[in-house]
Amino acid sequence: MSEKDVPRVLITTDYLRPGDDVDLFLRRSGLETVHLPMVGRRDPAQLVAALAGIDAALVANEPLTGGVLARAPRLRAIVRTGVGYDSIDVAAATRFGITVSNLPGINANAVAEYTVGLLLAGARRLVQSAQGVAQGNWPREDGHELRGSTLGLIGYGASARAVVPLARAFGMSVVCTTNVPTQLRSDPEVRFVALPELLATSDYVSVHTALTERTRGLLDESAFKRMKPTALLINTARGPIVDEDALVAAVRAGEIAGAALDVVCEEPLAPSSPLRGVDGIVIYSHMAGQTAEARAAAGRRGAEEVVAALEGRPQFPVN
Repeated sequence: MSEKDVPRVLITTDYLRPGDDVDLFLRRSGLETVHLPMVGRRDPAQLVAALAGIDAALVANEPLTGGVLARAPRLRAIVRTGVGYDSIDVAAATRFGITVSNLPGINANAVAEYTVGLLLAGARRLVQSAQGVAQGNWPREDGHELRGSTLGLIGYGASARAVVPLARAFGMSVVCTTNVPTQLRSDPEVRFVALPELLATSDYVSVHTALTERTRGLLDESAFKRMKPTALLINTARGPIVDEDALVAAVRAGEIAGAALDVVCEEPLAPSSPLRGVDGIVIYSHMAGQTAEARAAAGRRGAEEVVAALEGRPQFPVN
């Protein structure tokens, strides 16, 4: 094979670096690697330039739109180093003969542990306490115990399922709303209910569903009005599942107690975001799945999927 025929792989996931295990694996598999870490927003022209002469892409949350993919004629495979792939126009990729893969369940344990961390931080107001001390105060407001409360899970994918035993260990009851077929709802520790009942009965509502046209804006003004005034919303899934303006209004009106959001509609959080400066809403930086263990697993499995996809045998295709 001549040098010009060597397949080229673009790597944008920011924790993957030249010379690391993933890079060495791809190069030992006969591929050439090109690293352009995603450390902020890229406009379409930058993405088109990055994909020039690229056969496969191992990507973070790059907005790979139909317009961008139309100008990447050599591209044959896209692999997300994570679960969500809503940043990729899968229909356009299919039209252009590009396989799209994700890595289902790759960071489920990380997300589950992080979710419980947000539950504890919210219940005990840990962030507010630390902020108060940093400001020279000594806040002593009561928190709440998780034991005896109800956790509502929206979605029943790998991360939600991994949350269940952790929540049960804290003595929480778990309810869930999902479109997963009834025969796959086999967990006796979970009571499956419709969304309205989940919202009305849960002390904590945790989002674990994919972003689709059905779930976009799922948690809107009417949803917040169904929730308990003491309820806390947790979102480690995708920002647009939550109507941010409606959330701000609900928290300020006391319709719900607050929210812990690891994801928002625009990332990084825009200076003009209505979520800024709202007492009761704590924003984190999309880190639920980012542990050393999850990153190592995602990098290696993502690299293996790139090789498999280029050989015409993808293991986790979504199209």
